[in-house]
Amino acid sequence: MDASSNSDLAADELLRAQAELWNHIFAYTKSMSLRCAVELGIPDAVHRRGGAVTVPELVAELALPRSREPFLRRLMRLLAHGGIFDAAAGAEDAYGLTAVSRLLVSAPGGAGQGLSPFARAMLHPIIVSPSISLASWFRAAAADDDDEGADAPRVPFAAVHGGRELWAVAKDDPGFGAAFNDAMACDGRFVMDVLLHGHQHGGAQLFRGITSLVDVGGGSGGAARAIAAAFPHVRCTVLELPQVVATVPPGDGGVEFVAGDMFDHVPKADAVLLRWILHGWGDEECVRILRWCREAVPAREDGGRVIVMDLVVGSSSSLGDGARDTETQLLWDVMMMGVVGSPERDEREFCKIFHDAGFSGYKILHVLGIRSVIEVYP
Repeated sequence: MDASSNSDLAADELLRAQAELWNHIFAYTKSMSLRCAVELGIPDAVHRRGGAVTVPELVAELALPRSREPFLRRLMRLLAHGGIFDAAAGAEDAYGLTAVSRLLVSAPGGAGQGLSPFARAMLHPIIVSPSISLASWFRAAAADDDDEGADAPRVPFAAVHGGRELWAVAKDDPGFGAAFNDAMACDGRFVMDVLLHGHQHGGAQLFRGITSLVDVGGGSGGAARAIAAAFPHVRCTVLELPQVVATVPPGDGGVEFVAGDMFDHVPKADAVLLRWILHGWGDEECVRILRWCREAVPAREDGGRVIVMDLVVGSSSSLGDGARDTETQLLWDVMMMGVVGSPERDEREFCKIFHDAGFSGYKILHVLGIRSVIEVYP
């Protein structure tokens, strides 16, 4: 190989590296395009048109100005390339639903999941804004180490929002608060539907042998009602803060609501459910929560257990793409770093907090895709 060939090879490598760099730089446009599609209602529009639609038909269905048609064509081309929509074979500018976009359909007869509220909330400017100022927050945290920044915000989210953290902003901004609550509710419905009805062994294995369950931080009781409906012999209770319990209609779905704080007490039951709870807290707080849970359940030989539903970084269903699943988990972890501060944990980190809380062992069940169910035994 002569010198010119070596030079050409180096140039090709540089250009490939530049293309990869550009892909990372402009990756945010994928999320913003998805947000645009959800806000316009494109998944529902495609569904209403029988699952396939041309761009001109989509413009009419969405009542968009005709002048936007060329721009919508460009948006759909990117979303189809990313697997959100399907570019219909043999038809120019025609698009259909994929497994991903079916999850976003809210209309009856769609996928029945309606995850658009989750996408809308997670891509809300209030959630996204901390990512823009990560570097300045890191510098402020370094100053804090030298006792020069004692008032530095604990998380990037607070740095952007005048020192207020997520829950305070949600309380002060009713629109965002409602969007966030809708996101958590639709995700809860999705998870419980898959677990209780769509997975071959999930629900039957998980809730075997129990007659009572407490859903800690269970919100308005959607998960508890789903469990009670699938397993009528299980008495389900939701532990929530008083202000949440006050908004729940009495006698709602055969589920009992108890006002309280998981840091102070957990009602007794055969099993305690911690769904999407531990990832919102640091290790010390998690150990405190788990100790109350351990006191609430019977001994391991009597069937007592705590059921944790959370990400376990590096662990996912064998049906998925391992590298992509881990990347998604790490993306979620950095989002949490910016918004809440608490970490997504790997198995070793979960093992430590379980041990520190006095539990004897645990078992990870890979039944929720990139999330896992962990049975933790007293």
